[in-house]
Amino acid sequence: MSIATKGGDGGQTSLAGGMRVSKADLRVEAYGTVDELNSTLGFARSICTNPEICSAVHEIQNSLFRVGSALATPPESKKGTPPLSAADVDKLTDMVHAIEAMDGILSDWSLPGALTESAAFEVARTVCRRAERCIVRLTESGAEIHEHALPYINRLSDLIWLFGRQIELGSEVDSRLRDEKKTAPRWSRAW
Repeated sequence: MSIATKGGDGGQTSLAGGMRVSKADLRVEAYGTVDELNSTLGFARSICTNPEICSAVHEIQNSLFRVGSALATPPESKKGTPPLSAADVDKLTDMVHAIEAMDGILSDWSLPGALTESAAFEVARTVCRRAERCIVRLTESGAEIHEHALPYINRLSDLIWLFGRQIELGSEVDSRLRDEKKTAPRWSRAW
């Protein structure tokens, strides 16, 4: 069997469970953007030299397949949705809190590009935020989605941003956008 089935040549694709929809469908856009996020995280992991971050990202990438599958499975599908739980979101939240507690971690706006490694995570963060917007558009259209998909992606964007800051901290790089004279509330970077 070939990967080139020609089934999508007319602009249609199958959701999990076999339902045919336009490739421009909001559901397809949402899970397609999660797939793009997984690829950008894979690139970031491939150039990351921090073994703990690499291990965490590898695990997150596996979870993103479940998030994408959950988004690709409409409620009317006979196929069950993959396991995705509040515990998955809580695990990301715990990682966020652990990095936030590190002495010296940047807590203000950052300027992307201080290091190649951290810049790769910034690209992944922006794709993650776009995935989040796609999921919100999908839900605002009236579509039902897995209850933990949006919280997972929202929490993940924070964590990805912090991975970049952790890499810069470990390399003693300052990516602050503002100088020390300008003050702002802690964690003002949540775009």
